[in-house]
Amino acid sequence: METRVLIIEDEKSNSKHLIRLLSSIDAGLRVVAVIESVEDAVNWLSENNAPDLLFMDVQLSDGLCFEIFDSVTILSPIIFTTAYDEYALKAFKVNSIDYLLKPVDPAELGKAIEKFKHF
Repeated sequence: METRVLIIEDEKSNSKHLIRLLSSIDAGLRVVAVIESVEDAVNWLSENNAPDLLFMDVQLSDGLCFEIFDSVTILSPIIFTTAYDEYALKAFKVNSIDYLLKPVDPAELGKAIEKFKHF
């Protein structure tokens, strides 16, 4: 079964690393887009079918990812991938199923994917 994944991450090296890790963990994960900003995320989420799973960095090129939730309703589960631990509590107030600190550890990512599959 294919899982449609949206990555919201403003650092290209981090998004490429995440895509490599995801493909090595589960061939059924298909990245449908990589978005780099709050504005582009709002536009994409408004114009496309909801992904099955989101990976979301906290600090984006034009603001904090939490601003996205002010403009669109997100019902998809989210795995946060960030360098900042101080946003963890706020992340769990939205559809977060995990909060991974960068650099993303492959074993932790695998556990987060398994947690997602159990939902």
